Amino acid sequence: MNTKQYLTVFISGLLFGLGLGFSQMIDRERVIGFLDLAGVWDATLLFVLGGAVTVTLISFRFVLKLPNPLLDDKFYLPTQKNIDSSLVVGSAIFGIGWGISGYCPGPGITALVLGSLNPVLFLIGLIIGSLTYKFYRDLNQQSNLNS
Repeated sequence: MNTKQYLTVFISGLLFGLGLGFSQMIDRERVIGFLDLAGVWDATLLFVLGGAVTVTLISFRFVLKLPNPLLDDKFYLPTQKNIDSSLVVGSAIFGIGWGISGYCPGPGITALVLGSLNPVLFLIGLIIGSLTYKFYRDLNQQSNLNS
């Protein structure tokens, strides 16, 4: 990556983090309130997600018509279109972790500014889970090569 790309990533991350903060999505109680359909349901997350999806639906129609992104030679779009067991299991694990902790990675990192122990514990779990996945993926790939 070049300097313009790093600067763009930094500014995008900063903007994303500020948006999470202003919308109070770094408050795990608010997120858990959204997931608690049987209790006092908090629809705030629905409006945040609705705003994000609306912006994406409108902007991607124009962006993807460009011959290439502004700071790269090509677009990197997903090519896999089928739903396999890895997608289903990974989604379920993500959802369970989100429901238990009240964080997903972006808000979990952003919530570090609160000085609370909860986001720190979440990020430790995220790192351990990511490293465990990488270990088993590499082990599986190696056993496939040896077969």
